[in-house]
Amino acid sequence: MAKCGKKYADSLKLVDREKIYNIDEAMELVDKTAKANFDETIELSVRLGVDPRHADQQVRGAIVLPHGTGKTIKVLVFAKGEKVTEAEEAGADFVGADEYIEKIQKDNWLDFDVVVATPDMMGVVGRLGRILGPKGLMPNPKSGTVTFDVEKAVKEIKAGKVEYRVDKTSIIHVPIGKASFGPDKLEENFRTIMDAIIKARPAAAKGKYLRNVVVSSTMGPGIKVNAQKMVDTKKK
Repeated sequence: MAKCGKKYADSLKLVDREKIYNIDEAMELVDKTAKANFDETIELSVRLGVDPRHADQQVRGAIVLPHGTGKTIKVLVFAKGEKVTEAEEAGADFVGADEYIEKIQKDNWLDFDVVVATPDMMGVVGRLGRILGPKGLMPNPKSGTVTFDVEKAVKEIKAGKVEYRVDKTSIIHVPIGKASFGPDKLEENFRTIMDAIIKARPAAAKGKYLRNVVVSSTMGPGIKVNAQKMVDTKKK
């Protein structure tokens, strides 16, 4: 078994691995366990009671976090005509068409975090499916990244819009901020994304929906969170 570092070991002492913490307690604790010499990302992991092999049990969407992610997001927009100017004025980092298709295909260029495309560009963007798809970068109408409202899409992404999607192991991984945010802002972001995930429950999902909810810093241990109260509140 690999030996863990001293900072991780110190953080681990703060966490009761058997306890499921209330949301406010968990945010306080994940803040304390972020001991690295950089501003650690705080990640939320949610295991759901769904079978992602079935199309009617997919959970996917996007939401703007009230305090953003703390990360500078690079946006690539595939557009033409007046939409190019619209994207540039909205703050997109890269805007174009065939030149970026070629750069990605030939140079394996991936110096961006999110891709937005107007619907009329999806015919050519589709050529990048094998490259962008596995990395979760392919534009999709469900996440608001295939749209003619380029200005809105870019501004929301820059403001802290995050996409959540259940993976093949029935888990959603999504950042909720940085350690420097402090517990209060992390809690607001946590509640916002959890509310969206709860609302996105597929009708075909049976039994308990939220199986396991964990938050952790980049270099810290996982902390179990009791988010069931949020589900119960929605039922009332």
